[in-house]
Amino acid sequence: MRTSKFFIATQKEVPAEAEIVSHRLMLRASLIRRLSAGIYTWLPLGLRVVRKVEAIVREEMNRAGAIELAMPVVQPGELWRESGRWQAYGPELLRFKDRHEREFVIQPTSEEVVTDLARSELKSYRQLPVHFYQIQSKFRDERRPRFGIMRGREFVMKDGYSFHADYRDLEREYHNMYDTYTRIFSRLGLKFRAVAADTGAIGGTGSHEFHVLAESGEDAIAFCPQSDYAANVELAEALSPATRPAAKETMRKVPTPGMTKCEAVAELLKLPLTRTVKAVAVMHDEQFILLLVRGDHELNEIKAQKVIGLFRFATEGEIQRHLHCPAGYIGPVGAKVRMVADRTVAAMADFVCGANQEGYHLAGVNWGRDASEPEVADIRNVVAGDPSPDGKGKLDIVRGIEVGHIFQLRTKYSEAMGATFLDEKGAARPFEMGCYGIGVTRIVGAAIEQNHDARGIIFPAAIAPFSACIVPIGYHKSTAVREAAERVYAELGAAGIDVLLEDREERPGVLFADMDLIGIPHRIVVGERGLAAGNAEYKARRDDKGSDVPLASAAALLLKKLA
Repeated sequence: MRTSKFFIATQKEVPAEAEIVSHRLMLRASLIRRLSAGIYTWLPLGLRVVRKVEAIVREEMNRAGAIELAMPVVQPGELWRESGRWQAYGPELLRFKDRHEREFVIQPTSEEVVTDLARSELKSYRQLPVHFYQIQSKFRDERRPRFGIMRGREFVMKDGYSFHADYRDLEREYHNMYDTYTRIFSRLGLKFRAVAADTGAIGGTGSHEFHVLAESGEDAIAFCPQSDYAANVELAEALSPATRPAAKETMRKVPTPGMTKCEAVAELLKLPLTRTVKAVAVMHDEQFILLLVRGDHELNEIKAQKVIGLFRFATEGEIQRHLHCPAGYIGPVGAKVRMVADRTVAAMADFVCGANQEGYHLAGVNWGRDASEPEVADIRNVVAGDPSPDGKGKLDIVRGIEVGHIFQLRTKYSEAMGATFLDEKGAARPFEMGCYGIGVTRIVGAAIEQNHDARGIIFPAAIAPFSACIVPIGYHKSTAVREAAERVYAELGAAGIDVLLEDREERPGVLFADMDLIGIPHRIVVGERGLAAGNAEYKARRDDKGSDVPLASAAALLLKKLA
């Protein structure tokens, strides 16, 4: 491809709308352009990257035995009512009515449609297992789309769905997909980690997320450097500490005017923050509940919901009605309400907490003696240094960008939608199902977050828009330069290399800057000075400086590096 025949519209200035590195660079490098909030046009350079990601995903899915199909983007609302997700999915599901007042959705995912297909087409255990997948645009009406394509409303996703006669075979395919995803992300050239995860809105039982490791990642991942343990912080278990020590202090009330945070109270009392307990007031249906975590820990809402059910945070009025004081001074002593304490809190003695009286806290509090023994559960986020749940070391925390997720759906959708097959004995049974997703367009942003420098993008070779570029200095002025560049271009093209010939009439600095910005992995520079010695210059995108190579072997050198 010649740049003069292609579309490259790079920008020098950082667009004001861009918030993170990948968003800034994708706009500057002319990979995308914003159409509306969370909706982007993929320009030719960006689309080449997307297509290369799709090709690797498709090759590995086919290799794993999955079968590609294409399901409608527009889906009947009645299917979503059958599954129970019409209301459960929430406002991210874009709903509309056609001219006949029939309800439809723009699909964010296709569990309902594929289950409807299975109940119509798969009648016998002899037809199982089967795994369907598609690579297709999706839409989720994000309340606050941000970070460019990383959290956009329209995106491309590979979603796959498998159907099985029994759970053992589902587990087999789940492990097959785990291995397949590992191959996909390895081929894409990404540093990633697979982590145990919560199933969220999709539902089901077992679940693993695949995260590209990057400081800008929205997700925190807990992992053990001494073992293979890794889990999303939302799921990672915080183990019970040692046995509760004996009480050494008597409970006393201390004035803490205006101090509604544990940090301020700890500083006043000259105690470590780990000696304090914070109470979080929530409402489950009409029940008022106190959730108790140590002052330096954070409540894990997902874990807490698994203990008490869906909840919301209590209002000031509800706190006043149940505890007769404002938030910031509430605590477990004398509280006639349901209390759930984190495991760490349940093992504390002589701790500090709110006194349920404005302007006061209690010190030297102990369970059983001063406050009723609470329910105990794991309801906090793990932190770096916590013991690993597998007992093989301590946890560390890294940031990650979720790019893949696999689920064991089991019979969640097949039972809800009456999708059954006849087993060997002729009895009707619901399908065991698996679900497997990859964020194709999100991978592009994640790859850039992980691979960039001050000059621009550094694409992994497998997904770069072009594998190599040839930059002639004086292409339009020197016949010798033009002919030499054309020879190398033709040689690489004949060898099947995806090469870009930079033949625009621009200053060398502009040409070099653009090639660095768009992230092409390998560059050959042809100029009159080098030609006089029979040389060209080779430079890898990550190198600071180029090196001279014989012009006659320049193409062979690139072929070797790209092999």
